[in-house]
Amino acid sequence: MILPLGGFALGALIGALRARMRGGKVLDMLQWGAAFGVILAIVGLFVLVFIQRTAVV
Repeated sequence: MILPLGGFALGALIGALRARMRGGKVLDMLQWGAAFGVILAIVGLFVLVFIQRTAVV
């Protein structure tokens, strides 16, 4: 359960930093952070399902 949450947090941070580097305002940073957060949360969810299905852990 921690992989999607960690992916969301990491994605939000990466997205906000990318928007800031491009000269974005606060709302731009929020939008980029949310978009990257959702993308990496979905990736984390697929990784979690893969790990549980293959019984690696």
